[in-house]
Amino acid sequence: MELFEPYKITILVSGLTGLMMLIQILIADVVAIKEGHTPGYPVKPDHNSFLFRAVRVHANTNESIAAFVLFAFFGVFSASSALYLNVFSAIYFVSRLAHMCFYYGNFKLARSISFPLSLIGLIGMFITGLIAWI
Repeated sequence: MELFEPYKITILVSGLTGLMMLIQILIADVVAIKEGHTPGYPVKPDHNSFLFRAVRVHANTNESIAAFVLFAFFGVFSASSALYLNVFSAIYFVSRLAHMCFYYGNFKLARSISFPLSLIGLIGMFITGLIAWI
């Protein structure tokens, strides 16, 4: 699969992002069960509640995951610069991982800083793919 060889980091990041989402789902579910939360009912919006933060962590990642996957496909199948696509996908993943940890820990400023960094990763992935068409 020579086509994919230069993009190994982006492909690895895709798998790690999937693992991160699975961990987020499991944490939210275990906390909900432990706290006796009734499935199907909304979680009370309260940043002091770990259950609320765990649910929001997953929801926040879910908001950007489709863009990440689409931009990764776009970049790889456009034969974009593997170096830049790999770097920007890594920026996305590391900033989402940091966002997750900061949200769990209720570190609001750090969480707020990590979010735009993930957007930089996504925008960089898109521009990298787009440049291949110019």
